[in-house]
Amino acid sequence: MLRWIAALLLIPFLDAVLLGFLVTQFGALTWVGMVLLVVLTGLVGMLLVRAEGRRTIGKMQRTMAEGKPPTNELLDGALLIAAGAFLLTPGLVTDAIGFLLAVPLTRIPIRAALKRYVIVPYADKKTGGFASGNVWTFGFPDDGSTRDGRSSGGSTDGGTYDLGADDYTVDDTGDGDSYTIDFGDERTSDSGDDLDDDPSAR
Repeated sequence: MLRWIAALLLIPFLDAVLLGFLVTQFGALTWVGMVLLVVLTGLVGMLLVRAEGRRTIGKMQRTMAEGKPPTNELLDGALLIAAGAFLLTPGLVTDAIGFLLAVPLTRIPIRAALKRYVIVPYADKKTGGFASGNVWTFGFPDDGSTRDGRSSGGSTDGGTYDLGADDYTVDDTGDGDSYTIDFGDERTSDSGDDLDDDPSAR
């Protein structure tokens, strides 16, 4: 939060430094000319934002008519709103940021970076991986487990074991009502408890 506040305070400072530098370096450019330049860039930028907004709304309607979610169009709309806010703020730095967000040539890479590094990680954090499809379909998603459900350390905390295909054998008696699971030497002490808890495993 403090970084965003510092960034918002840095922008007016950079605007003031840039305006002062341009006025002192270019004698023909007076303070009145600088104000007119800022107003002109703001007006041109607002016309650009208006045109891009209409085009984005048209793309959104076509995407929704095709039955697809308009995710890119919604992000474009948010970036255009931010561009309008920057362009309405007096200053050359804010106008430059507004033009970067309004022009499609620079807005599309910004949109892709925003989706990849901000929106998808945030959605994954809130949904447990459903936003990008990085979900667990079985097993226990702890730090020691791998993607196929096996554990790199054998036993996990809480008495849970992740077993591979070679760690146990299942003997079917043939009648379909009972079976026997052999865990080997390491699980002989716990096998009796498991059989007591599971009546169908006798």
